[in-house]
Amino acid sequence: MASYSSICCLLLVFMLVSCTRGESPYRFFNWNVTYGDIYPLGVKQQGILINGQFPGPSIEAVTNDNLIISVFNALDEPFLISWNGVQQRRNSWQDGVYGTNCPIPPGKNFTYVLQVKDQIGSYFYFPSLAFHKAAGGYGGIKIASRPLIPVPFDPPAGDFTILAGDWYKKNHTDLKAILNSGSDLPFPDGLVINGRGSNANTFTVDQGKTYRFRISNVGISTSINFRIQGHKMLLVEVEGTHTLQNTYDSLDIHLGQSYSVLVRADQPPQGYYIVISTRFTSQVLSATSVLHYSNSAGSVSGPPPGGPTTQIDWSLEQARSLRRNLTASGPRPNPQGSYHYGLINTTHTIRLQNTAPTISGKQRYAVNSVSFIPADTPLKLADYFKIPGVFSVGSIPDNPTGGGAYLQTSVMAADFRGFAEVVFENPEDTLQSWHIDGHNFFAVGMDGGEWTPASRLTYNLRDTISRCTVQVYPKSWTAVYVPLDNVGMWNIRSENWARQYLGQQFYLRVYSSANSWRDEYPIPSNALLCGRAVGHRT
Repeated sequence: MASYSSICCLLLVFMLVSCTRGESPYRFFNWNVTYGDIYPLGVKQQGILINGQFPGPSIEAVTNDNLIISVFNALDEPFLISWNGVQQRRNSWQDGVYGTNCPIPPGKNFTYVLQVKDQIGSYFYFPSLAFHKAAGGYGGIKIASRPLIPVPFDPPAGDFTILAGDWYKKNHTDLKAILNSGSDLPFPDGLVINGRGSNANTFTVDQGKTYRFRISNVGISTSINFRIQGHKMLLVEVEGTHTLQNTYDSLDIHLGQSYSVLVRADQPPQGYYIVISTRFTSQVLSATSVLHYSNSAGSVSGPPPGGPTTQIDWSLEQARSLRRNLTASGPRPNPQGSYHYGLINTTHTIRLQNTAPTISGKQRYAVNSVSFIPADTPLKLADYFKIPGVFSVGSIPDNPTGGGAYLQTSVMAADFRGFAEVVFENPEDTLQSWHIDGHNFFAVGMDGGEWTPASRLTYNLRDTISRCTVQVYPKSWTAVYVPLDNVGMWNIRSENWARQYLGQQFYLRVYSSANSWRDEYPIPSNALLCGRAVGHRT
């Protein structure tokens, strides 16, 4: 049976390779997704493992590599993996969210065919269905520059991935039941670093050498602050953008965000705390790991260093200090500053306001008064096969209405090659974190109060960073410029997973009338079909 499956997989790969242009290398991965016992906070839980690991295996690639990832679902329920920050150029078929893909049924296999086209940087993957994200199943993604593309810092002596975030002792099924009952989640029970609680991880370094740390917030409900006792951090990359190399004592990392820092082991040889702690919470949770000098027999001593707690202005000023390195090359040899986003006229403005309404007696979350509900068929398949009644383009307004909230499978229209101004407006007293699949955007402005057209006078139109996930502070706004250069059906969502699950998301249909491979790849021959798409031909 295994031999037959392998042959089928190989044949499938050859059929799918034709969908990916170019001669870039291929990297092959075989993943088996199972349940297993895990103990992140010292309590036995049912976790999601990939090849027996939690966190799952790291993906290491080079710009333009093709990734062939065969996923076998050994769970007793459907499963999908999404790739946070991987843009899926011309290929939303592989995005791994329910709006684009049918779930992998229990006992079945699906092979993702991705290309990390024109990308570098630090990202992560995660399970996107049924609140699985609260059970693990996530892992890191590193995309290196091609050999001849200059990188604006010397190769580090080592490269560490830190997947950090909040954690609950309840299983994901219990958390989902709480949300389905109409309630919100309780406060998290703790924080984890690479799937484990305090002091369970040690990162060993040689004195005098420099190391790269890639930190992602893979939690589901809280922002974190990251710091290393006695050491400065040189920020070098944020979600695929080489940054101005500013030095920080600590960094706020919001839900879904990824940062890369360089740390020089320039202190006396001993052990030092690596600390994460919650931000903007009345109760402060923390977790620690150890930075260990290889020439030291000592361990950590004293209390872990404290960090910021509820200070919003401090975090806002730090966010504004993030800048693009205009002279550094990105994934291509031309400098990042050669793209003059501030000189491009926006084609339209989209204002998105989050709210927390009660609908039919249950807690929901909404965007512009629309609380998203999944359709019985993935939207991308319904669009491709022209299946009526699944969704309507324009089913969410592009400005706040102030009206009562309602349930809808919400899809917004956008034209290919448009250049949108998107303003995230947060009238609530909790921080929001927003992600846009399939695109990077320029975070041109953020401030407290209400956004008005006059707010554009404060925009950074020269050297802001380009990224895929951005925070919106309480009772504040954040504005981004989005080049709509990727045809497909793309999820725009809250990275607070309870809010996403209960409706704070929608889909952006970036449309081209050309119907050409130049704009979008055809439907994969192995595409899973479900709902009203069953019986159609791929």
